[in-house]
Amino acid sequence: MIQRIQTIWLVLASLALFCLFLFPYLQVMKPDGSAQAIKVTGVYEVMNNEPVKTQEFTGFTILTVIVALLPLVIIFFYKERKKQIALCYLVIVSIIGYGFWLAQTAKGIIGNIQLDIQNYGIGVLLPSIAIIFIILALKAIRHDEKLIKSADRLR
Repeated sequence: MIQRIQTIWLVLASLALFCLFLFPYLQVMKPDGSAQAIKVTGVYEVMNNEPVKTQEFTGFTILTVIVALLPLVIIFFYKERKKQIALCYLVIVSIIGYGFWLAQTAKGIIGNIQLDIQNYGIGVLLPSIAIIFIILALKAIRHDEKLIKSADRLR
């Protein structure tokens, strides 16, 4: 049943998480006047009108790939819907933990700089969007499970 709607939701969740590589989740102006963007791949500062990576986040890069691949892995458990449901919950918890780790790392990098709404990038919203897509996939998986159970009762 790879052509089901939950497949689309899970692929969209994975795409939302992979988009973290494209968009920064935090952009700040340091007290010395230089701009700084924080992505999952590292910290970028603008020097001579060119973005330069000043700090590498190897752990975040690897973890982002793993967390983004998890919804794609769930798709291939389409014959085991109960396992799909359990994995969806596991992915939601892992995304929440991942987002917490992102926030704590950003907090450590920016220090005591006051943040406004314009400092947050699209990357801040992407984990939440991925969770919403996974919840929609969960709803579709449960619907399939109910449909199968009702068909079994009729036999």
